[in-house]
Parts: sequence; C-alpha cells; structure tokens
Amino acid sequence: MPIFVKEILDIKGREVVTVDPGMSIADAAVTLYEHRIGAVVVTDHMGAVLGIFTERDLVRAVAAKGSAALETRVSDVMTKSVTRCSEETTTDDLMEIMTGGRFRHLPVEANGRLAGIISIGDVVKARISEIETEAEHIKAYIAG
Repeated sequence: MPIFVKEILDIKGREVVTVDPGMSIADAAVTLYEHRIGAVVVTDHMGAVLGIFTERDLVRAVAAKGSAALETRVSDVMTKSVTRCSEETTTDDLMEIMTGGRFRHLPVEANGRLAGIISIGDVVKARISEIETEAEHIKAYIAG
C-alpha cells in the first residue's frame, strides 16, 4: 500500500522555513545553519512560492563570485523553476521526481498554497517504514 505525502506531513509536520527574495545569501546561509536544513523556500509577502534556495545554490554562487557572493540577494541565485508535489503524491512518485530532477527537497502545495516540504530523507524514512510493514504482513501470512 503506497504512502502519500499527506501521511508524511501529518507525521513530520508542515512547517516550512521560508525567506524573502531580498535577503542576502549570507543571511540565508545563517538560516540554513540555524535550522539545520539544506533548503529554504523563497516566498513573496503573500506566501507564493518564488523559488527555492539550497546549499547547492550557495556553493555555486560562492564558487562563481567568491566571498562577494554573500552580499548577493537570494533572488539572484535561487532556483526559480521549482518542481512541486501535492499531498496525493506517493513515495514512489517522489523517488522518481527527485531522482530524475536530481534534487533533494520538494515543496508541497495544497490548494495553490505552500503546505509543507519533503526531503529525500523523509522519502527514505517512509519507504523503510513501508517495507517493514510489508515484511510484517508477509511474516504474519506465513505464520498464519
């Protein structure tokens, strides 16, 4: 039985760390560090998703501009084309989307609004749980 994004969010929570597009990369890096996360969603004042800023974006900017990049605005280096998923997306779909797109964080939208974020770690944890449950069912079937 597949696990859906809604189930993952119900367990892990729906809190999403967001930043303003005008924030400096240095401040965004502090936000990543303080929250111990690898990505923040960039939103406007109404909460609409404008992009995503990840550790990879930070590294790319610093590699291109050196320490001067830290004063650059997040909006200048963020990933603007953001793939999203819905609460009805399954873990199998998430693995395909994330592997195909080569990214580790996927914002979740519900009714056109940001409803959470899923990391590759969340997907792996859910899949392990799914496999353990299947194994228990098989053991019960064999024993019964």
